Parts: sequence; C-alpha cells; structure tokens
Amino acid sequence: MEAIVRACSAEGWPAQVAAVIANRPDAAGLAFAASHGIATAVVDHRQFPDRDSFDAALAQQIDGFAPELVVLAGFMRVLTAGFVDHYAGRMLNVHPSLLPSFPGLKTHQQALDAGVRLHGASVHFVTSQLDHGPIVVQSAVPVETGDTPATLAERVLATEHIIYPRAVRWFVEGRLALDGLRVTLTPPEPQWLFAGHTAGEGA
Repeated sequence: MEAIVRACSAEGWPAQVAAVIANRPDAAGLAFAASHGIATAVVDHRQFPDRDSFDAALAQQIDGFAPELVVLAGFMRVLTAGFVDHYAGRMLNVHPSLLPSFPGLKTHQQALDAGVRLHGASVHFVTSQLDHGPIVVQSAVPVETGDTPATLAERVLATEHIIYPRAVRWFVEGRLALDGLRVTLTPPEPQWLFAGHTAGEGA
C-alpha cells in the first residue's frame, strides 16, 4: 500500500488514493495513510457474526468513497463470491507466487519444498476462485542455494513493491483490458520483471 501511495504521488498518476480501509484497528497502514492526508476507515471483522455480514459492511464502506479500483494490500481474509462479483474487473490483488503455482498460504515454503528454480509474485484481477484470476503482471526471482522462506520472501517482496504500483498505474491510465483470462496492455510493454531488472536491462 505504501509503495502504491508513493508511486501515485511521485509519478503523477491521473488518480488519487481515495481511502485506506483496514479490518484491524491496529493496522500500521492506517497511520501511514493519515500522515499522507488520505481518508481512513476500519471495518473490524471481529464485530460481525459471519463473512457475509462483514463483507456487506466492508462493501458499504468502500462504496462510500466511490472508487474506480479496489486494491487489496496485505488483506488476509477470504472474500465471499458476492463481494468479489460486486467489484468484478475492478479489484486487484498481489500474491507471493508465480500463479497458478502455489496458491494459498506459506507460498515460499511451498516453492522450496517443490524445488523450483524460479519463484516470484503475481498481480491479478480478483475472482471468486482464491488466488486465481486474470494475471496483469508477474515478477520472478531465482531460488538460491541456502534460501529459507524468510530470505525468499524478502526478495519477492522487493519485486512486489515494483510490479503492484505498475499494475495499478496501468489500470488508472485505462490501459488494461480483460479478454477472458487474458489481460491486454495497450500500448504494450513487458508484463513481467525478472530478478529485480526489467526486460532489456540485462540477460
């Protein structure tokens, strides 16, 4: 979230961050947002008896800010199909793996257990199927000898801070189009990043 806020300001996007909403009152992002003059709100999931009622309250709060795009950042709750459908085509998520590989939790341990040589992150449009949906951009990092889930997570996170703001910028610039499960970017540019460098900047 912080990377997106900073990129929006630094790169002069034709948009602004309308609000930062958290399901935990102690979420660090709330203080960061407030310090940057961004509206904040909390919808505490513990105050609701079930997912449906929480999601309904969350959607009401989000819609009060009338956003064109909903960006999930560190939001670790499974959303109901009704909520996802309400924001179909205008909700993005970043997942720490090269989807469709390793959905769910503990992705870095999953990658190490599988013995893959490349791991990474994916920004995708959210659908009702968990950690699936049309992929906007992906990053890849090598899995190195001696890697632990923590060391691998650190390298992947550094790339997330590059590709997630990039994907959001493409959306607000009106450059993304959905064609089934494929995302078209116009005008085209690389929709991937390898090991901290972009296409054309090394082997």
